[in-house]
Amino acid sequence: MSGPAQERRTPSWARQVMAVVRKDLLVEFRTRERVASMGAFGVLVGVLFHYAIDPVAVRPQDVASGILWMTVLFAGILGVGRTFHLEDGDGAMSGLLHSPVALDALYVGKLIANVVLLWLIVALILVTFAAFFRVGLGPHPWAVIGILALGSFGFVALTTLFSAVSARTSMGESLLPVLVFPLLVPVIIFGVSATSRLMVARPLSEVAGNVRMLGAFALLAVAAGVTLFRFVVEE
Repeated sequence: MSGPAQERRTPSWARQVMAVVRKDLLVEFRTRERVASMGAFGVLVGVLFHYAIDPVAVRPQDVASGILWMTVLFAGILGVGRTFHLEDGDGAMSGLLHSPVALDALYVGKLIANVVLLWLIVALILVTFAAFFRVGLGPHPWAVIGILALGSFGFVALTTLFSAVSARTSMGESLLPVLVFPLLVPVIIFGVSATSRLMVARPLSEVAGNVRMLGAFALLAVAAGVTLFRFVVEE
């Protein structure tokens, strides 16, 4: 009897993931701490670059892609870097580690919640840049949005892992950019190249290789997070 009873008491892996996602999103939408900071940062960067760039000397479409990606990454660091801030602040992290939730399910749940939050901010940043830079997404807007979604997914997968690393050090969140940014070079190179080409109406075939590289980066980042998260939090 104890075997079936124990099996009923232990949620499935997918239910554990969704429980973490639900908890993180409920907490965030109640406090709006990370969403507010990321959204305000994205809008302010768009406004500042609008006034910093001379449209006579520099065409906005020539620099919009690079500024867009850097805004997404910096806003993401600002929000995703605080993934474990709440748990560390009230001691809940110890409770999570001793709960029945599998550590890889905890990581994947945190990853999904962070992706949802960052995609909301990406949408806000796109609206801001369209308003201030007067730059469209080209003839393939959904392809541009998909590339941004894919690149930001790989970025979040990597940053969620390293936010657990930085949260357990004395330097805290200030260490996170030092750890993450050197590893984001592929995202910046292939993401900026793909979106800039599509924004100037280049064919989709020209960015197929960039999309494959972004996909490979995302898969490697998720695999590294699932594999290494256990060792990070148990250290």
